[in-house]
Amino acid sequence: MAPEQKELLNLRVLPARLNTEQAAHLLGFQPHDLPILCVRGLLKPLGTPPPSAVKYYATSDLEELRADRKWLARATDALHRYWRNKNQRRETPARCSKEYTMRAGEAT
Repeated sequence: MAPEQKELLNLRVLPARLNTEQAAHLLGFQPHDLPILCVRGLLKPLGTPPPSAVKYYATSDLEELRADRKWLARATDALHRYWRNKNQRRETPARCSKEYTMRAGEAT
């Protein structure tokens, strides 16, 4: 566990809003997972921030979601689907063009 994560989780009273990294730690996800959850409609940042702005999340909302087993299951499934689809879009050596295969053969 990272020291920042441990420090956040040990606070008696959490701040009213958390940035992406803090929100991810509180929910038990990785910081890079939160934008995926936002796109899927499972998580909403405060206000209407522009795409490049720092996103903040309401701690009260995060606490509710953290206690909701069904939401956690949906969020986990959404992340699994996202990464499965992303990995399937990658080109594997078996699907590569003939030229790539020939070059690979020359190298060995």
